Amino acid sequence: MPRAWSLKSRPKGMPQPGDFDLVDLPAQPLGEGEVRIANRWLSVDPYMRGRMNDVKSYVPPFALGEPMQGGAIGEVIESRDASVPVGTRVQHMLGWRDEAVVPASQVQKLPDLDVPDQAFLGQFGMPGMTAYFGLLEVAAAKPGDVVFVSAAAGAVGSTVVQIAKAKGMTVIGSAGGTQKCAWVKSLGADAVIDYKAGDIVAALAEAAPKGIDVYFDNVGGDHLDAALLAANPHARFAICGMIDIYNDGKPQSLKYLAKVIGARLTIKGFIVSDHLAGAADFYREMGGWLSEGKLKREETVMDGLERTPDAFMGLFTGGNTGKMLVRI
Repeated sequence: MPRAWSLKSRPKGMPQPGDFDLVDLPAQPLGEGEVRIANRWLSVDPYMRGRMNDVKSYVPPFALGEPMQGGAIGEVIESRDASVPVGTRVQHMLGWRDEAVVPASQVQKLPDLDVPDQAFLGQFGMPGMTAYFGLLEVAAAKPGDVVFVSAAAGAVGSTVVQIAKAKGMTVIGSAGGTQKCAWVKSLGADAVIDYKAGDIVAALAEAAPKGIDVYFDNVGGDHLDAALLAANPHARFAICGMIDIYNDGKPQSLKYLAKVIGARLTIKGFIVSDHLAGAADFYREMGGWLSEGKLKREETVMDGLERTPDAFMGLFTGGNTGKMLVRI
């Protein structure tokens, strides 16, 4: 019998195991134009924390007691649509479960790139697109820019580092702990800050004595303060996420916000789905860098549907290097 994770209660602060419930799904016959997918890989991502709150946002909140959703890669095992036959490997958004029935119009066949299937949930999927469009379109980063990237050892941040280097930029990454910092350095970062080792404001000032031109924000909090203080005139900030506040809900300090005025800064939030029209450009450039050996990936994998909440909670405790995945 298929199984799925549902939200049992809305988390207060850091999610706990008791907030989730693994439930049996009723048998669901296929309708015309639908496919049945055996999920092989599930994605957990920080944005999902916002969907656990009962608030209005760019995506609706998870309903209590209903199967949760998220990115997934699987194989079609039954089909009532000739365009997506049995055996097709597809990506879709009914994750947090081991089997999904989906309209064929809502699945995407995996692109023809020489990478493992799970890469399409990471560097060649939503996180990679977030890095690509956030850096190059939202922040309008260009060769010669000094780029500061927070959470640089994560799925998005590590891809930002590599794209920036491929485009001829100087990159400063921030990560937590010596092992993750070494990983970011191996990606080509010109400097890496261990935010666990001391004051991030002082560390960034030392790493970027001439200031920064671009900040790619995955964290918020002290990292955003440090970036504001270090920003050069006309610097551009791409605000991707603020994982520092997702659980405690504390307001940002923004102690250096006045820098926006004199330095004429541009600070722009973005959602990757707004940029999907450029997917062909993303795959073309990423495929080229892949063939040239300019891209590296790291994955943290937990095995079994039962581990999905553990994988998700690990995002907030530094439990992942690169993309966090669940393998079924």
